[in-house]
Amino acid sequence: MNEELIAPCGMNCEICSGYLAYHHDVKSKGIRMPYCTGCRPRDKKCAFLKKRCELLMSNKVRYCYECSSFPCEGLKHLDNRYRTYFKMSMIENLKYIKNIGIKPFLEKQEEKWKCPECGEVICCHNGLCFNCGLDRLRQKKQKYRWEDK
Repeated sequence: MNEELIAPCGMNCEICSGYLAYHHDVKSKGIRMPYCTGCRPRDKKCAFLKKRCELLMSNKVRYCYECSSFPCEGLKHLDNRYRTYFKMSMIENLKYIKNIGIKPFLEKQEEKWKCPECGEVICCHNGLCFNCGLDRLRQKKQKYRWEDK
Protein backbone atom coordinates (compact mmCIF):
# COMPACT_ATOMS: atom_id res chain seq x y z
CA MET A 1 0.00 0.00 0.00
CA ASN A 2 1.17 3.48 -0.85
CA GLU A 3 0.87 6.54 1.43
CA GLU A 4 0.38 8.82 -1.59
CA LEU A 5 -2.83 6.93 -2.38
CA ILE A 6 -4.50 7.91 0.91
CA ALA A 7 -6.74 10.88 0.15
CA PRO A 8 -7.28 13.71 2.66
CA CYS A 9 -10.79 12.37 3.38
CA GLY A 10 -9.37 9.00 4.45
CA MET A 11 -10.19 7.14 1.25
CA ASN A 12 -7.57 4.58 0.33
CA CYS A 13 -7.47 5.11 -3.43
CA GLU A 14 -5.62 1.82 -3.83
CA ILE A 15 -8.84 -0.09 -3.01
CA CYS A 16 -11.08 2.12 -5.16
CA SER A 17 -12.70 0.70 -8.29
CA GLY A 18 -11.44 3.59 -10.42
CA TYR A 19 -7.85 3.08 -9.36
CA LEU A 20 -8.04 -0.71 -9.66
CA ALA A 21 -9.64 -0.43 -13.11
CA TYR A 22 -6.75 1.83 -14.15
CA HIS A 23 -4.07 -0.30 -12.49
CA HIS A 24 -5.36 -3.51 -14.12
CA ASP A 25 -6.36 -1.80 -17.41
CA VAL A 26 -9.78 -3.45 -17.40
CA LYS A 27 -10.93 -1.56 -20.52
CA SER A 28 -8.45 -3.58 -22.57
CA LYS A 29 -10.10 -6.69 -21.10
CA GLY A 30 -13.61 -5.68 -22.17
CA ILE A 31 -14.86 -4.11 -18.93
CA ARG A 32 -16.16 -0.56 -19.10
CA MET A 33 -15.30 1.34 -15.93
CA PRO A 34 -13.87 4.80 -15.29
CA TYR A 35 -10.15 5.06 -14.60
CA CYS A 36 -8.49 7.10 -11.87
CA THR A 37 -4.86 7.34 -10.76
CA GLY A 38 -5.83 8.51 -7.25
CA CYS A 39 -6.69 11.85 -5.66
CA ARG A 40 -3.19 12.96 -4.69
CA PRO A 41 -1.44 11.77 -7.86
CA ARG A 42 -4.04 13.71 -9.92
CA ASP A 43 -3.53 16.71 -7.59
CA LYS A 44 -7.24 16.61 -6.77
CA LYS A 45 -6.56 16.67 -3.00
CA CYS A 46 -9.90 14.92 -2.45
CA ALA A 47 -12.34 14.17 -5.24
CA PHE A 48 -15.22 14.03 -2.76
CA LEU A 49 -14.73 17.08 -0.55
CA LYS A 50 -12.24 19.53 -2.10
CA LYS A 51 -14.75 21.80 -3.85
CA ARG A 52 -16.53 22.36 -0.55
CA CYS A 53 -13.49 22.82 1.67
CA GLU A 54 -11.33 25.94 1.68
CA LEU A 55 -8.62 24.23 3.75
CA LEU A 56 -8.23 21.45 1.19
CA MET A 57 -8.40 23.84 -1.75
CA SER A 58 -5.64 26.00 -0.30
CA ASN A 59 -3.45 23.05 0.82
CA LYS A 60 -3.67 24.02 4.50
CA VAL A 61 -4.37 20.45 5.61
CA ARG A 62 -2.99 17.12 4.43
CA TYR A 63 -5.74 15.06 6.09
CA CYS A 64 -9.21 16.12 7.20
CA TYR A 65 -8.49 15.20 10.84
CA GLU A 66 -6.23 18.29 10.98
CA CYS A 67 -9.32 20.53 10.70
CA SER A 68 -11.05 21.93 13.79
CA SER A 69 -14.41 20.91 12.22
CA PHE A 70 -13.42 17.26 11.83
CA PRO A 71 -15.57 15.44 10.96
CA CYS A 72 -17.51 17.99 8.91
CA GLU A 73 -21.02 17.32 7.58
CA GLY A 74 -19.71 16.49 4.11
CA LEU A 75 -17.33 13.90 5.48
CA LYS A 76 -20.03 12.45 7.76
CA HIS A 77 -22.37 12.05 4.78
CA LEU A 78 -19.64 10.41 2.69
CA ASP A 79 -18.62 8.16 5.57
CA ASN A 80 -22.20 7.01 6.12
CA ARG A 81 -22.52 6.03 2.46
CA TYR A 82 -19.24 4.11 2.53
CA ARG A 83 -20.07 2.33 5.81
CA THR A 84 -23.49 1.37 4.43
CA TYR A 85 -22.50 0.18 0.97
CA PHE A 86 -18.75 -0.40 0.87
CA LYS A 87 -17.71 -1.90 4.24
CA MET A 88 -15.31 0.88 5.22
CA SER A 89 -15.24 4.13 7.17
CA MET A 90 -13.21 7.13 6.13
CA ILE A 91 -13.62 8.70 9.57
CA GLU A 92 -12.28 5.52 11.22
CA ASN A 93 -9.40 5.52 8.73
CA LEU A 94 -8.52 9.12 9.61
CA LYS A 95 -8.75 8.51 13.37
CA TYR A 96 -6.46 5.51 13.00
CA ILE A 97 -3.92 7.50 10.96
CA LYS A 98 -4.02 10.35 13.49
CA ASN A 99 -3.69 8.15 16.57
CA ILE A 100 -1.56 5.22 15.38
CA GLY A 101 0.23 6.51 12.29
CA ILE A 102 0.23 6.09 8.53
CA LYS A 103 2.60 3.10 8.35
CA PRO A 104 0.55 0.90 10.73
CA PHE A 105 -2.58 2.04 8.88
CA LEU A 106 -1.13 0.94 5.54
CA GLU A 107 -0.16 -2.43 7.02
CA LYS A 108 -3.68 -2.89 8.40
CA GLN A 109 -5.21 -1.93 5.04
CA GLU A 110 -2.97 -4.38 3.20
CA GLU A 111 -4.20 -7.21 5.40
CA LYS A 112 -7.87 -6.13 5.38
CA TRP A 113 -8.14 -5.76 1.60
CA LYS A 114 -5.96 -8.73 0.57
CA CYS A 115 -7.52 -11.15 -1.91
CA PRO A 116 -7.69 -14.58 -0.27
CA GLU A 117 -7.19 -16.27 -3.64
CA CYS A 118 -4.20 -14.47 -5.19
CA GLY A 119 -2.95 -11.97 -2.59
CA GLU A 120 -3.67 -8.86 -4.69
CA VAL A 121 -6.00 -6.06 -3.54
CA ILE A 122 -9.79 -6.41 -3.47
CA CYS A 123 -12.03 -3.47 -4.27
CA CYS A 124 -13.95 -1.69 -1.52
CA HIS A 125 -16.79 -0.93 -3.95
CA ASN A 126 -17.65 -4.53 -4.81
CA GLY A 127 -15.38 -6.91 -2.88
CA LEU A 128 -13.80 -8.28 -6.04
CA CYS A 129 -10.17 -8.72 -7.00
CA PHE A 130 -9.37 -7.06 -10.31
CA ASN A 131 -6.50 -9.52 -10.75
CA CYS A 132 -8.20 -12.91 -10.39
CA GLY A 133 -11.91 -11.94 -10.26
CA LEU A 134 -12.40 -10.23 -13.62
CA ASP A 135 -14.85 -12.87 -14.84
CA ARG A 136 -17.07 -12.20 -11.80
CA LEU A 137 -16.73 -8.45 -12.34
CA ARG A 138 -17.60 -8.82 -16.04
CA GLN A 139 -20.81 -10.70 -15.12
CA LYS A 140 -21.98 -8.23 -12.45
CA LYS A 141 -24.93 -6.00 -13.33
CA GLN A 142 -24.15 -3.63 -10.47
CA LYS A 143 -20.38 -3.22 -10.60
CA TYR A 144 -20.39 -0.99 -7.51
CA ARG A 145 -22.17 -3.23 -5.01
CA TRP A 146 -21.06 -6.11 -2.81
CA GLU A 147 -22.84 -9.41 -3.16
CA ASP A 148 -23.62 -10.52 0.36
CA LYS A 149 -23.33 -14.23 0.75
